[in-house]
Amino acid sequence: MNRQNQNKKRRYFSFFMAVLLVFSVFSILTGCEKTEKKQIYSIADLDGARIGVQLGTTGDIYASEIKDASIERFNRGADAVQALINNKLDAIIIDKLPAEAFVENNPELSILEEDFAIEEYAICISKENYELKEQINAALRQLKSDDVLNKISSNYIGDDTIGKYPYNSPEGIIRNNGTLVIATNAEFPPYEFIEGGKITGIDIDIAMAVADILGMDLKIENIAFDSIINAVQSGKADIGIAGMTVTEDRLKSIDFTDSYTKAT
Repeated sequence: MNRQNQNKKRRYFSFFMAVLLVFSVFSILTGCEKTEKKQIYSIADLDGARIGVQLGTTGDIYASEIKDASIERFNRGADAVQALINNKLDAIIIDKLPAEAFVENNPELSILEEDFAIEEYAICISKENYELKEQINAALRQLKSDDVLNKISSNYIGDDTIGKYPYNSPEGIIRNNGTLVIATNAEFPPYEFIEGGKITGIDIDIAMAVADILGMDLKIENIAFDSIINAVQSGKADIGIAGMTVTEDRLKSIDFTDSYTKAT
């Protein structure tokens, strides 16, 4: 690959901010046969690779730009990880925090990182729902000012803070403003995942904190990631929150609140 093409791929990747999840050892044994994996040391090695992505994510968008790559799309990041472990993939493109969670549970995997940019996560909302968007933005500003957003994130991230700041709704909230229906995909730890039969995570706590300020009940709809925007557009959900990056393509059909966190 010439330098011009290599620089082009780096520019693509800097916009979408993902990491490469690969085997720590680049060959594995299956029975008595040795199966060679394509060696992935950098973005430049992705040409012609077998790449796994979660359907509809920015990783999916980026993977589509890679020359001669074979793209496998999964509804769940965990399914992509299993395919990587079973030598059906050479790498996965996924956001860093979920990748770290998968590596923690699968030590045979590792993360390859390059000089990528930071992306913004925000809540998606119908372009016609301007009033609710402004109310949510005001709530997010209040939560940021009160350090609630930081504490919610710290409760799930960081060796010294995990479990230290569980979010609990303040007492005495009057919920007379209806129900805030959120669409999410609980396959993206630590932002949203299922624990003890309950959907939890950073995004879920943020949504609950917003509902508290707005005086609303919260209803969670767990659906496929690539169905979230359609659910919000059709009115089946008021908002979508699922570690969703603001992109120009998504802005053609949906609106976003202010960013509530940066993915690193």
